[in-house]
Amino acid sequence: MVETASIDQLRQAVTAAQGYALAARDAVRARVKASSIDAEQHAAHGYAWVETSVATLDAVADWLARLDANSTARPADHLAARIGFGETLAQLIGGLPMGQNEILRPAAMDAQAAALRLLDDPAVRHLIDTGNSVAARAALIDLIRSGDPISEAFSDDLLDPIRDQYRRFTDTRILPNAHQWHLSNALIPDEIVREMAALGTFGVCIPESFGGLGLGKLVMCVVTEELSRGWIGAGSLGTRSEIAGELIVLAGTEAQKTHWLPQIASGAVLPTAVFTEPDTGSDMASLATRAVRTDDGWSITGAKTWITHASRSDLMTLLARTLPDEKGYAGLSMLLVPKPRGTDADPFPASGMTGSEIEVLGYRGMREYTLQFEGMIAPEDALLGGVEGQGFKQLMQTFEGARIQTAARAVGVARRAFELGFAYATDRKQFGRPILDFPRVADKLAMMAVDTLFARELTYFAAREKDAGKRCDIEAGMAKLHAARIAWANADAALQIHGGNGYALEYEISRVLCDARILNIFEGAAEIQAQVIARGKLQDRN
Repeated sequence: MVETASIDQLRQAVTAAQGYALAARDAVRARVKASSIDAEQHAAHGYAWVETSVATLDAVADWLARLDANSTARPADHLAARIGFGETLAQLIGGLPMGQNEILRPAAMDAQAAALRLLDDPAVRHLIDTGNSVAARAALIDLIRSGDPISEAFSDDLLDPIRDQYRRFTDTRILPNAHQWHLSNALIPDEIVREMAALGTFGVCIPESFGGLGLGKLVMCVVTEELSRGWIGAGSLGTRSEIAGELIVLAGTEAQKTHWLPQIASGAVLPTAVFTEPDTGSDMASLATRAVRTDDGWSITGAKTWITHASRSDLMTLLARTLPDEKGYAGLSMLLVPKPRGTDADPFPASGMTGSEIEVLGYRGMREYTLQFEGMIAPEDALLGGVEGQGFKQLMQTFEGARIQTAARAVGVARRAFELGFAYATDRKQFGRPILDFPRVADKLAMMAVDTLFARELTYFAAREKDAGKRCDIEAGMAKLHAARIAWANADAALQIHGGNGYALEYEISRVLCDARILNIFEGAAEIQAQVIARGKLQDRN
């Protein structure tokens, strides 16, 4: 009989882990004070991973407690929590992976004594010894195999029907076609975009008074997760609408809100985010694209890169330098720049604007572009909020939502990787039996299921914090950091389960692997997220 997890035991372990994180914070703070956070990146970013891991444990304990309180917890839920707790606690003490070849150990943070205290906690020791065991992993797979998987229902009259609706849509309209769309590098068909718009995809968080659904980030996560399970391109199509909508809701003039928000919510206008420039990456203070006032409006000159869905979009949220005498962020302004939608024959019909496609491994369906602006004219009222020099601050207000949504995309990709790996392991016969019968295959799938759960609940936690009106740049960064790692790990493990077939383009897992890899890079690379988390926590921001 495999032991299940008790809430009291999990809570005790979370408290002990929080104590370890506190000790690590003090030790890393001393190191940073003696030099700098950049000089101590390994320790500081490792500490960010510690805090992320502890926050994940707390989120999962809360999830299981809610299920127990509603009497809806399944055996698989308790098993998954126990397995994940055992593994996470063991990593905190023995070595926490920040990357494929970067392992954070307590000594790197001068936290050896705190790690030993953590190990001495009875609940922690018990979970490490018995949680992620061979028997527990086998029992979890047996439950999933018998049709009793880890719970995903909210027991909520709004969230559960939304998940069901988007799952049906994904299963019938996205999954049967996504791999062929990927292989042919096709844009998501206009018909699919219209159907997504009819479901309300592009207006989830836009207020009802402007034609949206007026719902929160948790709903947005569920929508994004389900669409991304089918194809990350479908899940990501709403990201630009989310960013543009939030920019305009938070900073736009009433005229800008009235004009743009209903069109974005309905899907009549598809926005694109035009921020990144060649050679700047995350260093937005160095952006060089210029926008100059003229009698006709704003004349834009410069280059942008990695612009998603640029050809088929109708509106650019474009960050440009309008105050050349102001250095760094202070000179940046956000412009709402309308443009004609491109076609295959003429992808960039706007005067003063050209573009070229960037060929990519995955994340297709919208395409990536480098753009050049040579005197493109934006209307006089394009300045977001009618105020110059606020562009970076306005953009920063959207980072939390965008990173939470990216985490939800990662959860969807991770879920699909598990589904593909499990289906293949069930169907594939070797030596007279399904390969799922072999422990190394089953072990991979058990951990994929557990990791997906843990990433999902941390993402939902960040969304709930955002919906509660709290500042959550740290929580959003944690969700994005953790979920992106899980998406890649799951995709890699699922491809390994496929063996040589997984390396063949005809198998869907080859696409999922390529799609998963981008999640650690865009919306702020993993290193950027770790920097944000570490800096905020070391400053006691929350």
